[in-house]
Amino acid sequence: MDLGLANKVAVVTGGSSGIGLATARLLLAEGARVAICGRNPERLSAAAKSLAAKPDALLAETCDVLDADAVNAFARKVTGWSGGRVDLLVNNAGQGRVSTFANTTDAQWREELELKFFSQVLPIRTFRPLLDGAPKPAIVAVNSLLSLQPEPHMVATSAARAGVQNLLKSLAAEFAPHIRVNSILLGLVDSGQWQRRFEARTDKAQTREQWFDALARDKHIPLQRLGVPDEPARAIVFLGSPAASYITGASLEVSGGVSRFI
Repeated sequence: MDLGLANKVAVVTGGSSGIGLATARLLLAEGARVAICGRNPERLSAAAKSLAAKPDALLAETCDVLDADAVNAFARKVTGWSGGRVDLLVNNAGQGRVSTFANTTDAQWREELELKFFSQVLPIRTFRPLLDGAPKPAIVAVNSLLSLQPEPHMVATSAARAGVQNLLKSLAAEFAPHIRVNSILLGLVDSGQWQRRFEARTDKAQTREQWFDALARDKHIPLQRLGVPDEPARAIVFLGSPAASYITGASLEVSGGVSRFI
């Protein structure tokens, strides 16, 4: 199926690793021009080299999406590079915080709420004029299954994710009929944070495969494994493409079947 992404312009935040990098790679393979950003210059440079894009098909800029000035600077670079149009904005930033209500400080609450909300608010606000200039633009946000199925050991992240999902639903109505707004809801996906947890494991004799298999069992994932970045990336690319032209305000679960809600 032709997704209709050839020559479209896509912006991917958090594009230097994991799901963001996988999304950028798939978009480039579909013929889109892609602008990625990330906070770490070295990681961003390595990501750009790994994408091996054709000349002028890729823009990579350092940017902290919680810094309004940095996001504005990134948008100016994209404007000059793309000719002033963005067809797709993929908001992919933010990790989870493991904490309970009892041990989450006020500062940690504020930090978590700012990260989850403003990693969406600032890029959407900044790139809105460029999306308005595209014929059939879309926004796809990477959110978490925690937004609908909270976990007590991730109380701040769960609450923030739920608020973000409410925001996205509101924006889908406000931005219609011109801009489509959708999200994916992640379960457990192999990423840098899970690698760090593996490295900090108690039983150092466990191999990576054994540790991840045990994690999937403990989390009762029906597909009996964690996802890999390409799997949510494929969902993002579809929802952001013209092939999903009648889908807005939707959330697509990418979790290996771990959800318990209907």
